[in-house]
Amino acid sequence: MKKYLITLLIILISGCQNIEVPKEFIYKEINTPRFKLASWQKITDSSAEFRIYIEGDGYAYNAHGKPSKNPTPHGILMRKLSFYDPAPNVIYLARPCQYVKDGQCEVDYWTTKRFSQEVIEAEYNAIKQIVSDKPLTLIGYSGGAQIAGLIFVKYPDLNIKKIITIAGNLDHKLWCNYHKIPYLKGSLNLADYSEKFSKVEQIHYVGSDDKIIPPSISKDFVLSEKTKIIKKATHSDDGWEKIFNEIYNQ
Repeated sequence: MKKYLITLLIILISGCQNIEVPKEFIYKEINTPRFKLASWQKITDSSAEFRIYIEGDGYAYNAHGKPSKNPTPHGILMRKLSFYDPAPNVIYLARPCQYVKDGQCEVDYWTTKRFSQEVIEAEYNAIKQIVSDKPLTLIGYSGGAQIAGLIFVKYPDLNIKKIITIAGNLDHKLWCNYHKIPYLKGSLNLADYSEKFSKVEQIHYVGSDDKIIPPSISKDFVLSEKTKIIKKATHSDDGWEKIFNEIYNQ
């Protein structure tokens, strides 16, 4: 029965949102002390470097500005980016309560506490289970960029060689100020660890037409030489595919 449900989930995701899961990727649910996390994994050389794609905040709020009942993302950018990556070891890692829910799935964990210590620890635990001490690159989209950075500064036992962000929310307090919305109470903020974060090799891609996380937010956080503005790219899937190969070669 469980295998049937997993198969049905993959069909729904690949069919309704127009993306096919390559046969090399295996769907796996990763148990951590607090959350069960969904992932798709392609591991063909366990001794080689790993590339881990961390999903964004997903469908955190509905069209009326109310917290959603299911934060599973509607966009396909990160799944598409990870599924096309030719590297030998590629992992797409969801955020808590996306695709799969458990008893710990309280709405705060995809709204105000989306970057809480509990969430960061769960993502770290999942990554540690997969890679152990192998070298890895973290690629974070939107709020997944904040997750990637906080994992680096909080868990030095991981062998993180580089962080790549796409339309990244690197300073959510600055982001809240920009949109004139309340702060994310209960969340850690990468900006509070900027000195430690500066120690990792990094590059940040931002969309010139991104209205959710405009280029000014990223440029206020990291040095301009570490930021690359992609013309006509938005916060959704639009405008990013032209740099897929550049990201793969990082």
